[in-house]
Amino acid sequence: MLARHLRETLEAQFDASLGVLTELLGKHRRKIRTRLPDLGQRRRWFERLLAGAVPRLLRQRQPLQAERALLTALGESAQGPGEGSVVLVGAGPGDPGLLTLRALRALNEADVILHDRLVSAEVLALARRDAERIEVGKQAGHHPTPQDDIHALMLAHARAGRRVVRLKGGDPFVFGRGGEELEVLRAHGIAYEVVPGITAALACAAYAGIPLTHRDHAQSLRLITAHSRDCGAPPDWRALAAERQTLAVYMGVAELGSLQAQLIAHGREATTPFALIENGSRPEQRVITGTLADLARRAQTHAVVSPALLILGEVAAFATTLHWFGAAPLTHADLPSSELRSAA
Repeated sequence: MLARHLRETLEAQFDASLGVLTELLGKHRRKIRTRLPDLGQRRRWFERLLAGAVPRLLRQRQPLQAERALLTALGESAQGPGEGSVVLVGAGPGDPGLLTLRALRALNEADVILHDRLVSAEVLALARRDAERIEVGKQAGHHPTPQDDIHALMLAHARAGRRVVRLKGGDPFVFGRGGEELEVLRAHGIAYEVVPGITAALACAAYAGIPLTHRDHAQSLRLITAHSRDCGAPPDWRALAAERQTLAVYMGVAELGSLQAQLIAHGREATTPFALIENGSRPEQRVITGTLADLARRAQTHAVVSPALLILGEVAAFATTLHWFGAAPLTHADLPSSELRSAA
């Protein structure tokens, strides 16, 4: 039954000219492979061919003109590999269902995918099967691919006429160094575009049942990262400690103790609720809740690891009442016996 449905669908989409086109391509197969030995270049040529005059001429029962158009297109391919390009794509937090349609299209058109370590296998599985995949991921304290090398890879593949997808977790313009990469591409005359993704703060909060703003509790939201360049200015801790705002802290697992101490020292109430969301939107998502005074200890007790996002503010308390995805949050009631003894 399924096979019949698929056959009927294909027959509805393609007319009898499809068989003639197949024969025409088969007739010139060796010439095409000789002229276009690179698989990616050959695939792009086929895509342009199928979107051009050849199928139309065949539908109009003009096979000789269609063959001439095919040979003309093949001759023009000898002029070079064509212009490559780079698309910066936000992969979202990990759930492939949160990819945008434009992101999915870019993955299906890619010749090369330069992806971060945290891009999920499920997202990568949606890409074109024969696309080259190169991991260029980073994590705190460990940078297997220096940023300059990532720039060089983008330039080299684009100059070779390939369509490159630079696939980043979350959104490429939120703590993703996307701006730096576009500056390099622009300086070298490489065509580019940007496909936004759902950033971790939005996705993790939604999947934990936490409204980032709330009329009664938070009128503003700050996205901050615990990592900054050594030459960067120190954070404005007094501003970060202000009440009636929500802090969403990226890449902060290793800095929770310092963050906790600085915020309390600059006036944030020690009783301020927090939620630590590990692997947000993924099946293994965990949410650990508590108050600012216990932040570092709670994270250590529950062995929180990256990727994890910290949400700090009154709205974080909603995680215990509005959660809808995965396991219920780990609260003080879930303390291990060892932590209960230390708390006493």
